[in-house]
Amino acid sequence: MTNRDGAGLRGAAGCASLVLAVWLVCACASSGASTSAHAAGSPGRSSAIQLTCEQVSAVLSDGPDRSADPVGYAEAQILPLRQIKTPDRPLRDTITELAGAYQKFFASNGKSSNAKEAVTVASNELNSICPGAAS
Repeated sequence: MTNRDGAGLRGAAGCASLVLAVWLVCACASSGASTSAHAAGSPGRSSAIQLTCEQVSAVLSDGPDRSADPVGYAEAQILPLRQIKTPDRPLRDTITELAGAYQKFFASNGKSSNAKEAVTVASNELNSICPGAAS
């Protein structure tokens, strides 16, 4: 495999180095990938956001039918949303904003147009971080 001057060993080491370098570039490039534009950053942060988005989606999919009983739906979301914890401040603030909007909507018995608008705005903001979570 090697000739007198060791060229075979140098070639194998060079090939192994090239494979390792390509692997590292690919690993680094994919580690910053994210399911949300907001989640771009460290892999741990992306994972935390993704897990929180899954929790939020689960909460918002539970409770009365949103179109049949919007006030009951709002009431059912307030406490579960407030119980969700996340290290991501923008996502945490958005969840808090949505819970507060549902609280106002519920308190007005669905009659406040300002509260209804607040729910829409907060839902849209949540969907920008967690696509489809508040749909």
